[in-house]
Amino acid sequence: MSKNIGILGGDLRIVFLSKMLAEDGYTIYTYGIENIDYYNCKIIKCETIEEMSKYCNCIISGIPFSKDGVYINSPFSSKEILISSVLNDLANKTLIAGSIKKELKEEFYKNKIKIIDLMDYESLTILNVIPTVEGAIQVAMENTDFTINDSKCLVLGFGRIAKLLSKRLKDLGANVSCMARKEKDLAWIKAYGYKEIHINNLIENLNKYDIIFNTVPAVILNDEKLKFLKDKNKDVKLIELASKPGGIDIEKAKEYNIKTIEALGLPGKVAPLTTAKYIKQTLKNIDELQYIF
Repeated sequence: MSKNIGILGGDLRIVFLSKMLAEDGYTIYTYGIENIDYYNCKIIKCETIEEMSKYCNCIISGIPFSKDGVYINSPFSSKEILISSVLNDLANKTLIAGSIKKELKEEFYKNKIKIIDLMDYESLTILNVIPTVEGAIQVAMENTDFTINDSKCLVLGFGRIAKLLSKRLKDLGANVSCMARKEKDLAWIKAYGYKEIHINNLIENLNKYDIIFNTVPAVILNDEKLKFLKDKNKDVKLIELASKPGGIDIEKAKEYNIKTIEALGLPGKVAPLTTAKYIKQTLKNIDELQYIF
């Protein structure tokens, strides 16, 4: 088993993960995370990526790996790390990160960098739903002056996040409605005891809710629907949970003075320690990484 692991950027999830791995006996070499203080002799801060890659064949980075496709996601660094500047140093290495854009993967393959995208592993995406849902409810509580109990909540979509979010809201006593397109999803919504709304009938129902959570990564609340909300229900709170472009036209919502909260990347914000444990568990279950973990 290789005992050296590199950490390249990343948020608090990766910080906690690096500490866990150090406690397990790995020697951790870090770059792009220098603004975090470590109190463990097996965590070494490197001055260059070249120094880190010299000692490590396996490099772990953040989720997402990059927010713009140009720089590595490194919120705890004073440096801006250009992806193009690290390609040579990562050649013939294994890079583990999350939500790596397709065009970046192709660039890495050209440079003989082996890629493990953590978000390709369903177990991790499912476990990430737990802190996402808890964080979504926390955001709702912090931005309202009423209880979730007896409130009227609409969840747009009925995927992983929407399913668990709807259950948690109902457990707290909310009156829950869910919007979907597929007849199968609408049937499940009804079976779970929520009010089902077909996407084609959404606009006529929008004025009935205190909070609307979006989980669909395609614009649902467009100009037409937001204008309807402005005219009919100015007090509604919109919470965006989907990755960009998201399901809410944020600029139009601002124009119409509709309270909108962008609650993205919640696992890393509300429960980085728990999410780091999920990542570590996922790493141990990846066959290609058995020689390391």
